[in-house]
Amino acid sequence: MKLSIVIPARNEAANIGETLDKLCRRLAQEGICYELIVVDDGSTDATQQEVEARCGNDSGIRLVCNTGKHGFGRAVRRGLDVFTGAAVVIVMGDGSDDPDDVVKYYYILRDNADCAFGSRFVHGSRVQDYPRFKLIVNRLANLFIRLLFGLRYTDITNAFKGYRAYVITGCQPLLSPHFNLTVEIPLKAIVRGYSYAVVPISWCNRKLGQSNFGIQEMGGRYLYIVLNVWLEKMLTKGDYHRPNSDEETSVSWPATGTLSPSVERFQNGISDENTTR
Repeated sequence: MKLSIVIPARNEAANIGETLDKLCRRLAQEGICYELIVVDDGSTDATQQEVEARCGNDSGIRLVCNTGKHGFGRAVRRGLDVFTGAAVVIVMGDGSDDPDDVVKYYYILRDNADCAFGSRFVHGSRVQDYPRFKLIVNRLANLFIRLLFGLRYTDITNAFKGYRAYVITGCQPLLSPHFNLTVEIPLKAIVRGYSYAVVPISWCNRKLGQSNFGIQEMGGRYLYIVLNVWLEKMLTKGDYHRPNSDEETSVSWPATGTLSPSVERFQNGISDENTTR
């Protein structure tokens, strides 16, 4: 199965090279066929040059420029418009996501579920240098979403997630222009009936550069998208639910939460947030 990785990047010259190098090494070690799509979102530093320098040495790396309006969500959506793999993982360009977790996602998407969701806040996860105020806001936002949708999943706001290609098609139209896309895709996938597995993941705060995420600016935008999907869940009577094609319904997951052998190489079990359809 070919895996696509979409990496939105804006002024990540200090991080994007190492992020790509680590991903390429880890995926090559595992023998995974991949494409890494870096979407430059109007960078004013050497982000493009760092990516272009690696494109010449690895045909699996692609540079795509978001030439329209900028924003995290718009950049990710640009990448989702052009990826060619059977599955796609969204990875941050600052190096905060662990390539080992990308491999975990790959096997889940290949063998077990339509979506691979990680959680930084369950047993077995590792988090380093998470800003305290951001952590408090994150936990409150996730609690609100969990109560509203009746979920056990604890990390819906994290961008680092994986999807089979048909899930992205089934979640259209995507509306979010900014970081609120991080909740729009997984919530739509859940509401529209796609299966998902949750595994503990690692997260490390960026070492260089500055995040483009602004908590103060995002509250209303997050709320709009969350309520938009909630209204779909409550009012549309399944009008946008997944098609019942053979391809999409062939995926199953044991009720006990047992992982396939390929995933067990990375983990001896999953949290009580096991796979749900």
